[in-house]
Amino acid sequence: MKRTHLPLNALRVFDAAARHLSFTRAADELAVTPAAVGQQIRALEDVLGVVLFRRTSKGLELTDEADAGLDALREGFLRFEESVQGMQAGQSSSHFAIAAPREFYAQWLAPRLAEFQKANPEAKFLLVADENADFTESNLDLAIRLVDGPDDLEGAQLIQGCRVTVAAPGAPDIWISWPTYEPPQGAAIGLQVGNAGQVLSSVIAGMGRAILPMPLVEDALAGGRLEVIGQSEDCRRAYWLLAPRPQWRQKKVQALVAFLTQN
Repeated sequence: MKRTHLPLNALRVFDAAARHLSFTRAADELAVTPAAVGQQIRALEDVLGVVLFRRTSKGLELTDEADAGLDALREGFLRFEESVQGMQAGQSSSHFAIAAPREFYAQWLAPRLAEFQKANPEAKFLLVADENADFTESNLDLAIRLVDGPDDLEGAQLIQGCRVTVAAPGAPDIWISWPTYEPPQGAAIGLQVGNAGQVLSSVIAGMGRAILPMPLVEDALAGGRLEVIGQSEDCRRAYWLLAPRPQWRQKKVQALVAFLTQN
């Protein structure tokens, strides 16, 4: 018999009936009717080609054929339980693998993870710098990305989308270009970089002006290292906490998501 065709539900009913030697008590345990138990047993007997129970004046008895396979069956169910417990162990684990942009980690995420760790001393974090890393290949629990929405992933928006043009005091009137927020059409471009961290370092160094997400520049603005040019602008693109559904449903992930979205 192919493993994929094992009648697992009927085998579970057989195990209960064999323990109680009663279809009625087995039905009570399984929260079904005695008739449903009898139906499952008859169906299993048809599949196996053997008789599993005989009725006597004392009640139900196992046949020799049923008794011969019972110990192995119960051992198998114990192994199933161990397997499920092993798969669920990650849900109660205190280890988190998170992919996040370096600059967002430094400006926003690190202080909040520190607060989470104070409340949960057993928590340990593995940080991956590539926020676009594959969840399976990198064994990730969560990723933080600057996107318009979760698409086909589960997600929670961490911060309201807001972008702002900034420059250091006295910086030249030229633009720093990067793929996420391009300068206005026709603007004089003095530097092209690849990511937000490079943009942030460049504008703080006084190499020009650039459009950046507000969370990345709040500290520099408060410290006077950068100035806002024009008005900030609300936008759809924001930092999202993302994961495929299996990871998202883990208890440990839900606890961290709740903390980060409330703090």
